[in-house]
Amino acid sequence: MAEVPTGTEVPPNVTIYINNLNEKIKLEELKKSLHAVFSQFGKILEVLAFKTLKHKGQAWVVFEEVSSASNALRQMQGFPFYDKPMRIQYAKTKSDIIAKADGTFVPRERRKRHEDKGRKKKEQHDANQPGIGLNPAYAGAYGATPPLSQIPYPGGTKAMVPEAPAPPNSILFVQNLPHETTPMMLQMLFYQYAGFKEVRMVETKPGIAFVEYGDEIQSTAAMQALQGFKITQQNPMLITYAKK
Repeated sequence: MAEVPTGTEVPPNVTIYINNLNEKIKLEELKKSLHAVFSQFGKILEVLAFKTLKHKGQAWVVFEEVSSASNALRQMQGFPFYDKPMRIQYAKTKSDIIAKADGTFVPRERRKRHEDKGRKKKEQHDANQPGIGLNPAYAGAYGATPPLSQIPYPGGTKAMVPEAPAPPNSILFVQNLPHETTPMMLQMLFYQYAGFKEVRMVETKPGIAFVEYGDEIQSTAAMQALQGFKITQQNPMLITYAKK
């Protein structure tokens, strides 16, 4: 007797469907965070999420290669994204939503103009608010870990001048982050490596962060894996050990 196919038996394809997403997160931030996290698996053509009630808590990530979608599905299944485990499956090919979205892959110019407009607005916003702090929306979730009060923060512009590198230790110093980086984006990237403890961003200095691991072997593995990783095309991460 033929088995009735279930949603999990959709054949592998370039689009993954994600649900159980936190509905409180603003749409633009959700899309940026998804893009930042899933771009490690390969080139992304589009991240789709919609404001309508019917599509809340759901998103689609369209990769260029099927292998990227397969790796993303396997490695990120159940990942705690904004406090909720992601549920990921292959999208049913040519579902209405993807068919409608197919047309959005071509007019990149329109999207670039939209992004530029958003960036200008963001820069103005940043001018009024120095740096990025822990967003109150998830301060509760990630504020529970002990603060990295033992780290002396580098002071002034001198910190950006290369000096003798710090000896290997359990805390990484991450530089050259795009200004729109949120603690959640970094949490999702660094959480994948064993021993992850917490991310700490410095409110007065956008573009840098500290990431703590259990020991220097774990921090070194994460550094090697993510060195040069681009959250945006213009910003390869520069990772060193933090100065004690």
